[in-house]
Amino acid sequence: FEFLEGAARGWDEGQTGVAHPKFTFAAVFADLSADEYLQVRDYMSNQKDLDISVNALTKPSGNFLFLIDLLLPRKSDALGYLDNNKPKPVREATAVVFYGTLGHIKEYVVGPLPNPTYHRDVTVERYKEELPINARTVTIGEYALIFKFINEEVFTKLGKIVKESFDVSKEKTLNSFEGMPRGVKSGERQTWISFFRDLSGMYIHPVGLEVLINHESTNASLWSVKRLLYNGQYFDSVEDLIKQYDAGTVTKIMYKPVQNYASLKPKSKPTGLSPQQFYPQGKRFSVKNNNVMYLEWSFAFGLSSLTGMRVFDIRFKGERIAYELSVQEAMSVYGSITPGMILTKFLDSSIGIGRFAHELVRGVDCPYAATYIDTFRYIDVSAPHRFRNSICLFEHNTGRPLRRHFSDFFSNSYGGMVNSALVFRTITAIGNYDYLWDFIFYQSGSVETKVHATGYISSSFNVDGNLKYGHQVAENTIGNIHTHFISFKVDLDVLGVENVFQTKDMKFMNVSLPWMPERYAMVPQLVEAQLKTEKEAALRYDTKTPRYLHIASNRTNRWGHQRSYRLQVVSFTGDSLPETEPEEKSMSWARYKVAITKHKDSEQTSSSLYSQNNMWTPAVDFSKYIEDDESIENQDLVAWVTTGFLHIPHAEDIPNTVTVGNGGGVILRPHNYFDEDPSIHSPDGVYISPGSEGNCENNKMACLAEDACSPVVEPFTYNGFEGTMKFEE
Repeated sequence: FEFLEGAARGWDEGQTGVAHPKFTFAAVFADLSADEYLQVRDYMSNQKDLDISVNALTKPSGNFLFLIDLLLPRKSDALGYLDNNKPKPVREATAVVFYGTLGHIKEYVVGPLPNPTYHRDVTVERYKEELPINARTVTIGEYALIFKFINEEVFTKLGKIVKESFDVSKEKTLNSFEGMPRGVKSGERQTWISFFRDLSGMYIHPVGLEVLINHESTNASLWSVKRLLYNGQYFDSVEDLIKQYDAGTVTKIMYKPVQNYASLKPKSKPTGLSPQQFYPQGKRFSVKNNNVMYLEWSFAFGLSSLTGMRVFDIRFKGERIAYELSVQEAMSVYGSITPGMILTKFLDSSIGIGRFAHELVRGVDCPYAATYIDTFRYIDVSAPHRFRNSICLFEHNTGRPLRRHFSDFFSNSYGGMVNSALVFRTITAIGNYDYLWDFIFYQSGSVETKVHATGYISSSFNVDGNLKYGHQVAENTIGNIHTHFISFKVDLDVLGVENVFQTKDMKFMNVSLPWMPERYAMVPQLVEAQLKTEKEAALRYDTKTPRYLHIASNRTNRWGHQRSYRLQVVSFTGDSLPETEPEEKSMSWARYKVAITKHKDSEQTSSSLYSQNNMWTPAVDFSKYIEDDESIENQDLVAWVTTGFLHIPHAEDIPNTVTVGNGGGVILRPHNYFDEDPSIHSPDGVYISPGSEGNCENNKMACLAEDACSPVVEPFTYNGFEGTMKFEE
């Protein structure tokens, strides 16, 4: 533990280049505490003129406090505090209220925290217009009414049909899954609901019944059934289906029990244990509040209910590499012949990506010996919820060396270094899909952010024509083709906030050989450019882009090259939605592999809470960030990175999609930032020369048996079901 004690002393006493070495300075980025959530809730509910309910089952016709979240400070204020001893930014929250009585949505700034005394309506300031009520997320209160409506207006009236076709009774029901968006134009709130067997893993048990309900009105008594699809045939009303079913003009679905092929219960009895990881000399990282230290790295962290994982003030060797690295959006576009999927385009931040970060299972979701962190959230609830162990942190041996060389010519030696990195992780289970979000900190000075998808595919009932949109993966079940696009925000500050954007690539040139001028050879040459404006630096997926992309400082390293960090995008995306589609504005960020913009506090996110339910007139249209075409030379730059993959479901996606090959990300790599690879200074390096094979001085592995302590194993606990959604009191 000598290293940890030394690191702690260095942090407390100050290190060269670290402006404010106390853990407390990371608090400007810390998520709201349970007490702060309660203080904001109580303050808002006590404002009688706002007439707000905090009951999670508030009906759409009421005024509901839907969300409370941290309002991040202005960047200039945060940097002034972190670097220049300026006052600490005022701590504030954003409160989102759905005003069913007035037909609009309001966003308020509430502060100061703790103990708020003011609120300010910032809706028009942020979005340049009022937000219509039908742009809101479907709340728990609305879902409760939808389920009641379906039971009374569909299942009860279709009693004979749903009994014969799906074995529905008072004791046995069907589960529902919604298509989105809810309509085809602004103002609509009409949702196709597909039905599935009431089994675990219901998402791959479609039954062949889909219903379109109109719930535009905030008054549930005015809702109606618009259309139905039964076994591939459309009907104008429940009565129309009953009439044709009884007349024998419908191809009937006859119920038969099936084995639950979606079950995740192991089909083989577990025997023995898989390899486990432990720390032979204790953990080399430390966590205090929302701040992490690991070897040469330090960063602050948070978990937004809407966008999920984010880290701030990322420093290596005391120098800030990035101000912010965060998830922004997860989007999927589906193909199908059935209505529940044919128009579906999911924008997960409109539901809440971080909202669904539940407890991580020790030894499966993260290594058993990882450090686990609780989080609190307030979204679509009556009181803040605690999510135990919803973030994990661990140092990970990747199983391959970070670098190595065995010298066999002229002299003999071996030099190498284990690739041991710090992993910061959460997992969000958003409906059928589970996304693993990793931020990885390497000893070479690189940072990687990546996502992997697992969970259940979305499926539809196998009707004529549906095989154009996917493969059959189970009886009467089509796994529908879909895309996964992920938006990341990368706010690099390379030796300050005055940076430029550069590209590098190669081209073959036909050059004369210096010693034989008459002979020519095709030789690769370096091609460099500096892009000057936002439009130049909006690098689209449908065009060839340079392979090296850099955020650079005007300062140089020892060898005269501009010090920079490279953005290396790892992506297997499908095609983005054509711009001719009216919904595309809500996901315009997906056009670009990388887009570089000048930092603005008003351009905080690439998407918004309201994009899903008002795709046609989105509150945030990312393409507008680029339209003003501002200069990006010697400016504070933000890189907006899009990654992801195309998913054509197949038999091996049953019961679950595996993480192998299903993901993407971006790696931030130093490029002439240092004078040499910084990992050469790591205590993990190994060097062996002939005759020194058993010497521990430069090879700790030679004395592993002597230095290792037996692991101390924490008891297994799990509380993950505490934070699941409840649709009744």
